[in-house]
Amino acid sequence: MLVLDELRYSEDHIWVRYEENHTVTLGITDFAQLQFGPLNYVELPNEGDEIVTCEPFGSVECGRLFNDLYAPVCGSVVSVNQEVIDNPTLVNFSPYKQGWIIRAKLYGIQDVDLLMSSDDYEEYILTNHLPT
Repeated sequence: MLVLDELRYSEDHIWVRYEENHTVTLGITDFAQLQFGPLNYVELPNEGDEIVTCEPFGSVECGRLFNDLYAPVCGSVVSVNQEVIDNPTLVNFSPYKQGWIIRAKLYGIQDVDLLMSSDDYEEYILTNHLPT
């Protein structure tokens, strides 16, 4: 399981990379894609749509299961990764690079500060998701 130091993480296994000018890139963590298995469908918002913290902004299908994706920040979608929509397994093969899912303009930079660091996220997974 790969966790990158430069990212922030939500309890819903969404990673956030701060870019510049209050813009962030979001994706599904390596841990989550391993739990899902091969993705065969991704539904994402449209450019201009609003995302709201703790509310679903998209979904993924793996096998016969659908899983909602919950926004870790509030903002407006500025771009959607069309390559992931066309080829969902990019999330499985490259969750932190080619498999990013959306970019959004934040309403408030403080949203990023509220997310977990890489160390906190690793501890969260060990405490809440792995067998003891």
